[in-house]
Amino acid sequence: MTISSSLNASVAGLAANASRLATISDNIANSATYGYKRAVTDFQSLVTTTSGGTYSAGGVRSSNTRIIDQAGSLVSTNNATDLAVEGRGFLPVARASEVEVDNGDLQMLLMTTGSFRTNADGYLATESGYYLMGWPANQDGTVTTGSRDTSIGLEPVQINVNEYSGQPTTQMQIGVNLPATETDAGSTGDPQSLSVEYIDNLGTSENIDITFSPTVPGAGSSNEWTMVLSDTASGGAVIGEYVLEFSDARTGGGTLANVTTVSGGAYDPATGQLVVNVAGGPIEIDIGSIGDSSGMTQLSYSFAPTQITKDGSPVGNIAGIEVDGNGYVRALFDTGISRVVFQVPLVDLPNPNGMIALNNQTYITSPESGSFFLWDAGDGPTGSVAAFALEESATDVAGELTQLIQTQRAYSSNAKVIQTVDEMLQETTNIKR
Repeated sequence: MTISSSLNASVAGLAANASRLATISDNIANSATYGYKRAVTDFQSLVTTTSGGTYSAGGVRSSNTRIIDQAGSLVSTNNATDLAVEGRGFLPVARASEVEVDNGDLQMLLMTTGSFRTNADGYLATESGYYLMGWPANQDGTVTTGSRDTSIGLEPVQINVNEYSGQPTTQMQIGVNLPATETDAGSTGDPQSLSVEYIDNLGTSENIDITFSPTVPGAGSSNEWTMVLSDTASGGAVIGEYVLEFSDARTGGGTLANVTTVSGGAYDPATGQLVVNVAGGPIEIDIGSIGDSSGMTQLSYSFAPTQITKDGSPVGNIAGIEVDGNGYVRALFDTGISRVVFQVPLVDLPNPNGMIALNNQTYITSPESGSFFLWDAGDGPTGSVAAFALEESATDVAGELTQLIQTQRAYSSNAKVIQTVDEMLQETTNIKR
């Protein structure tokens, strides 16, 4: 009967608009929740078969969807480990309850933003109990990622705040100007000396002492020096001796013309490098290639170190943590150096809106979302990781209030239809008294 179908359609309309009211209420309630994704209610009409001149109302049904791929605006914060995804992708996290059990079987959850801070055990975790996940770095700062279509290999990001770190010196670049006048006949032939500090394998300071002795000819100029290197860690033992010959040509005068190796590692004229062995191992020293004016030179009458650079650092404590746009978590030491300790990937999947929403703005994959893949942040389709930032709620309060008015009117209208049907049915029953 068409009157009964009208009643049923209006009841369905009340239920559908009540569902829409629930999503609007949820959106408004979470308008200040970082990382919140809007829920929306879609209506679909139900059409019944009609015959002749009669029409039966089919009504309406509703379906609820969370728009997970809609991002909110990013706001800056003062915490270096407040993280947000700028663009496509999700941060992998794990529940604190699973990490604390320490059984190695962690379920990967996803979120787009989080305020992470180190807890008592050094883990980067949110106040709601979710631990940031990533690949641990090797001691040299490189990261072995493993398989990217599984969460196996991801570990909770843990920072050992009591960690000491130091890096031994393995490379040096030395540029020195030697006085050309000292290789002239009749000069005093006084040697020139220089000490260059290096860090050994135990983080202690040692020195390579370098002595430059000019060759004084009987007449003219020799343009030749003997460079002797000794290691303080070996009690001053000589670790290398080289004869340096400088050009006196119109073009390139004062640059290296030839290097003869007496002892120590052989000099490579193409790269300008030689290798000497200190007590802790080999150190590669760059003194400049043949004809290069940025390395060893012989000009004028003054002795002056022009360039001394080296790697390595003394032992220091962790002073802070930072995360760059590519997801690399770096420990900052009070000696001024930094070292990669973890890499946080970004997770992407074909249909983010197909994921299952959980508490605290976290999500889990489902058959509808498709298989996930772990990308390096900034590679492939994924965006970058923004530090000192949080993602605001995707709720547009003005839009939600507008929909609230529409929903209220639609609900009232459906209720009015029910009231009208009731009155019509009452008139029908009054036909027979």
